[in-house]
Amino acid sequence: MTSTTHRHLTAAVLRCFTVGVLTTLSLVAQAQSAGIAPEAKQLLKASTDFLASQQRFTADTRNTLEIVLKSGQKIEFNSTGRQSIQRPNKLRSERTGDLVEQVFVYDGKSLTLANPKDKVYAQVAAPGTLEDMLDFARTKLDVVAPAGDLVYKNAYDILMDGVTEGIVVGKAVIEGVLCDHLAFRAPQTDWQIWIEQGAQPLPRKIVITTLDLPNAPQFSVTVTKWNLQPTLDAKTFTFTPAAGMKQIEFVQH
Repeated sequence: MTSTTHRHLTAAVLRCFTVGVLTTLSLVAQAQSAGIAPEAKQLLKASTDFLASQQRFTADTRNTLEIVLKSGQKIEFNSTGRQSIQRPNKLRSERTGDLVEQVFVYDGKSLTLANPKDKVYAQVAAPGTLEDMLDFARTKLDVVAPAGDLVYKNAYDILMDGVTEGIVVGKAVIEGVLCDHLAFRAPQTDWQIWIEQGAQPLPRKIVITTLDLPNAPQFSVTVTKWNLQPTLDAKTFTFTPAAGMKQIEFVQH
């Protein structure tokens, strides 16, 4: 293939791609003027209700976090994780990546946060339900469980708090799964969620754009695997410090 032919083919492909993107963006822009689309609310509510009805599950995730330098350049950091949930009062979350190696364990009575790489952990008495524990961790310890908002039984109300616009962008494929792509706006954040189509409307990806920080950095979570019938036992939610680990204290607010 000659370089001239290659340039012509590349230009043609780019024109087709650009037309498709512009058409989609035009439809999205028209939809945004309508406030919160009823279909977007219905799809999100069905997903959060379905997840709230699951008594136990695990989710393997791939996460990205953007940091904005003083120069304005965005730097992306990546991690992977696994969340194990057993309602009403058990949670284990493990994350490993560029910036973090962390284990978060809640057994219904105590909350433990461990950093194996630094050989330290902190442990504190915690409330008796997942929802109360997550509130306590966020407000008193400044600790936020990854994608914790989705764990709440009233996740829909939490996610929609302050939302002023919401649309159905269209269909998309995430990790080989056909999804509905939704986009929402609130005063300080834009966020998108991709929800699996069919009988199990599980969230497959969520992207949060922080508007009140310079250059609007993003945080994203992609679920690479859901398991709604995992084998979980007491050991899953028990933290045993490895040899040489030192206990430190949480700084409570």
